[in-house]
This record gives sequence, C-alpha cells and structure tokens, in this order.
Amino acid sequence: MRISGGAARGIPLVVPKGDAVRPATDGLRQAVFSSLAARVPAARFLDLFAGSGAYGLEALSRGAAGGIFIEKNAKAAGCLRHNLAAVCKSLGRGLENLEIRQADALTAPLDADGRPPNLIFIDPPYEIIAELAPRLFARFDELLPSEPDALVVFEMPGELTLTPPGWTCLKRLGKGARQPTVCFFQKL
Repeated sequence: MRISGGAARGIPLVVPKGDAVRPATDGLRQAVFSSLAARVPAARFLDLFAGSGAYGLEALSRGAAGGIFIEKNAKAAGCLRHNLAAVCKSLGRGLENLEIRQADALTAPLDADGRPPNLIFIDPPYEIIAELAPRLFARFDELLPSEPDALVVFEMPGELTLTPPGWTCLKRLGKGARQPTVCFFQKL
C-alpha cells in the first residue's frame, strides 16, 4: 500500500499485522481524491478510525494544510506515527498542524484550536457502522456549524445505505454490493 498521488506519491504505508486494520484500497483512495480535487489544497482534515492514516496522509500529500488522526488501537497508532513521519519527510515538512490522538472517535475532541475541519474521513470497522453512524453525525452537527461546506467522506460496504437526518449524500463511489464504497455527505 502506497500514497497514490501528490508530492509524496509512492511512499509506502505500513499497517499492523493481523486484522486490526482494513486499509482503504489504493484504487478507491484515488477515486476519492479525484472527486475531491480542488477541495484538498489548504484543507484541514479529520481522519477518524485512521488505522494506517491512508486517507489523511493522502490529503496531506495532495496539499492539505494539516489535520487530526484519531485511532484507538495502539498497534495501528504506532504504524500511523511511522507513516506520518515518512510522508512528512518526503514532503520536507515538520509535524506542525498535525496531530495523532490515540482515542475513541466517539468521545475524542474533534477540532484543533477551535477550528473545524473542511474534510472528515471515516473508515470504521464495517460491523459497527450502523451503531456508530448516528452518533458520529450528531457530533458533526455540533462540530461544523461554522463550516457549512465541510464534506464527510464515509467508507462503507456497498450493501449499506446511510441517510443521516440533516445530511445529503452528494456522491457514492464504488462497485457493487459486496465491495467497499465511499459516500460524500454534506449538511443540508
């Protein structure tokens, strides 16, 4: 698995052994960032259930200003620290405006210095999506009142459909019911 575009293109990403993380595929990330295009440069991101950090690191490689990675699993957070250091080295930048929080995405603070993110990436374990999605979107309602154009980029299995109240799905990427898909949500 590698960074698929931007200034750190080709940097390999490490993931913990075992089933602690199910990284987003390179192809799906490429499709997501092709769709996001002009929204990424200078954006602030939030990468929930970050795992290896693939979504946030891809945003960083493509010009995001900074962001927060939230990952509860200690092994995954260790891999994320390694990946963040490798991407920052490739970009010739320090860790300013970047933070890794080893915490639960449902309870961790979701903003940095009182500033909400422009992009929120969510790639949780598929088996808990139905339970956690309503709680996450309720938190986003509180987090994003001053950022009405913020996008929530939510990876989920193709057979699942989310319809959070007060949000609309602008676009869905992916192929088929048994494949990973990504939905782009925006507040109404």
